[in-house]
Amino acid sequence: MIDRTDRRILEILQEDSTRAVAEIAECVNLSTTPCWRRIQRLEAEGVIKRRVVLLDAEKLNVSVTVLVEIKTRQHSASWLKKFRDVITSIPEVVEVYRMSGHIDYMLKVMVPNIGAYDSVYKRLISAVELDDVSSSFSMETLKSTTALPLMYAD
Repeated sequence: MIDRTDRRILEILQEDSTRAVAEIAECVNLSTTPCWRRIQRLEAEGVIKRRVVLLDAEKLNVSVTVLVEIKTRQHSASWLKKFRDVITSIPEVVEVYRMSGHIDYMLKVMVPNIGAYDSVYKRLISAVELDDVSSSFSMETLKSTTALPLMYAD
């Protein structure tokens, strides 16, 4: 059960996971030990999956975001395993979703330029059978967050 205090702790950690437990405890009106126990419980229950560092894509020269729609006629377990292995092996592919509707998969690819994306595209189509690949280049990011909405947690 996630209560109001847990939600506040999660909100703080989503904003900055490097904050000291004592600082978090003060923000949620707990002493350090009970706050630490709550964080440990949230980790043990898998609510907190991991703690990561967010990097600046522009400073790392991968500021071009490409959204790739994939259609396939292949829906066997062996094809899916091969597809998963291929996309996992391409570091520029940072997110992949299996979709409902008119497309089968949506990929988010981060690259420095169109030429680099073309290289990713060629690796992808040479490694696994696809029916159709359609790419769209993001012109501007209007919102980007890793923070999940917490109001639904119970």
